[in-house]
Amino acid sequence: MSDTISPPQPLAYQPSLRFLRAVPGILLLAGIGYLGKLTEQAIAVYGKANHIALPNIEYVLWAILFGLLVANTVGIPAAFRPGVATYEFWLKAGIVLLGVRFLLGDVLKLGGVSLIFVAIELAISITVMTLLGKWLKLPPKLTSLLAIGSSICGVSAIIAAKGAIEADDEDASYAIAAILALGAFSLFAFPAIGHALGLSDHAFGLWAGLAVDNTAEAAAAGALYSDTAARFAVLAKTTRNATIGFVVLGYAIYWARQSRRAGVENKAAFLWQKFPKFVLGFLLLSVLATAGAFTRRQLGDIANLSRWAFLLTFAGVGLQTNLQELRKQGLRPLVAGAAGEFAIAAITLGLVLGASRGLGIL
Repeated sequence: MSDTISPPQPLAYQPSLRFLRAVPGILLLAGIGYLGKLTEQAIAVYGKANHIALPNIEYVLWAILFGLLVANTVGIPAAFRPGVATYEFWLKAGIVLLGVRFLLGDVLKLGGVSLIFVAIELAISITVMTLLGKWLKLPPKLTSLLAIGSSICGVSAIIAAKGAIEADDEDASYAIAAILALGAFSLFAFPAIGHALGLSDHAFGLWAGLAVDNTAEAAAAGALYSDTAARFAVLAKTTRNATIGFVVLGYAIYWARQSRRAGVENKAAFLWQKFPKFVLGFLLLSVLATAGAFTRRQLGDIANLSRWAFLLTFAGVGLQTNLQELRKQGLRPLVAGAAGEFAIAAITLGLVLGASRGLGIL
């Protein structure tokens, strides 16, 4: 028997000690993320108590802003950095769990003409944002995030796409801010435009569901018009949401191909290595939820777990975002986001007007 004594395992490779080292940073992520959630709720309560229609600025953006404030003022102490670095794990876990919120069966409930409009909206949004990004010379992955966010479901789509295409934190922060630019505007402007044009409840709800990115704001814009409009807005918006896995999957494959180095012998193996496997987890849960594999309570619990994961994720995005890097981009991403959103709103309004007045089918 050998008397050789194995050297002690380095601390960095002992799972229990690695976890303990990560605890302070994870608690920091949770604290900043929860503060973002409390801020979102406080604004909603204030608006309801004072009968004011305030924009629903999601906790994701507040978590990023508070993380930005900490990182770019006092900085992140060394003891917290291992835990803060786990934010990408929470991102991937949150994306997988997010799959239960997007039921493929919702697509079939909208009707033929409206489904065609959703498909047209997806194509228009991706095309408009891609062209604007190229014209303004934005980083390619930032352009992809803007296109994905505007075509599907705003913040949720950007959350899913960030990990899938390995985008920088700065790109994700900018894309979220740009996409949210139309959110507050839609609550006040959309109902006013709809009434001025005399849109039917069906037509207005479809337009809001096509043009407004975040589900809460699309539903709110519809509800400010009528209960019927709110129902159609949610239905159209949910249908857009249901395409998230396929669109993100397409972009993930595209960026995996773009990162392929010349001279790679086994291209299929390289693409599989680069491909974000957690997107498949998202699709699997979406299919299972659509097939009725979960009870209503289980769906709610899993969806709630995804929100908790994202609390930590985007606190980490804020903590890892350098304002100096954001300043280098200037106002171009915000200009692209706002211009693209207004263009998409105008084009989809034209489609709805044509269908309701020209064809009389809405």
